[in-house]
Amino acid sequence: MLALKLALVAASVLGASFASRRWGHAAGGLMAGLPMIIGPITAILLIDNPPERVRAIALATLQCQPAMLMHVWVFARAARSRPWPICLLLANGAYVVGAMALAALALPPMGAAAVALVAWVVAGRLIAGAVGGSSGPVHVPPSELWWRLAVALAVAALVIEGAAGAPAAVGGVLLAAPITGNVLPAFTLPRHGAAATARLLAGFVHGQIGFMAFVAALVALLPVVHPALAFMVAVAGAVVAPWLLDRARRRVRGDRRSRPG
Repeated sequence: MLALKLALVAASVLGASFASRRWGHAAGGLMAGLPMIIGPITAILLIDNPPERVRAIALATLQCQPAMLMHVWVFARAARSRPWPICLLLANGAYVVGAMALAALALPPMGAAAVALVAWVVAGRLIAGAVGGSSGPVHVPPSELWWRLAVALAVAALVIEGAAGAPAAVGGVLLAAPITGNVLPAFTLPRHGAAATARLLAGFVHGQIGFMAFVAALVALLPVVHPALAFMVAVAGAVVAPWLLDRARRRVRGDRRSRPG
């Protein structure tokens, strides 16, 4: 079972890396920000655990979303002047402190969702100010793909085993930890620079709307419907939410262009 879980994580990391190769850093970040890892892990947790425990983990994960977004912003900010190890240290320190504080608050589902949404809007605006340059296909050497994969699998193994055996609040903190949000920018910064890293992380924040829709749907539906149905609706929400966001943004841009003057 652990091998299956790690294979799904590997597919997520490779998918995000190939998206960067084909469409640029922002596309890779977008794919990494979607629930590509937590989705399969949650499916397996639903098989191995009662729905009440999985819902508690999903709620703790939702409560930790502002801390995860703080991680992304701190990395993007530090990347302007710091090497990647310092960026990782600062970003993960901010995440752990923020996540544990939020877990201690134990916000109710509606409050956690509202705070997560506000944090998502703020993070998107902050990181957008650091984005520069043009986006296009990215050269990722095959050797670097193997290193990305190895690091992601090592981190994922710790997260999966920790989340399965830890209390729900700690499990949520672990599941919300950005595995690809650590791996991809740490490889992007030394090779492509701070602006490219900011584009990657801006895409990551964009994809987080799907992540939040996924965990919020689980929190809302697991107490009232069959776990399989709750999971399918959560997956649908993860796919539809970014699409609706893109449509809304295109409509706003179109309205601005059509205004006279």
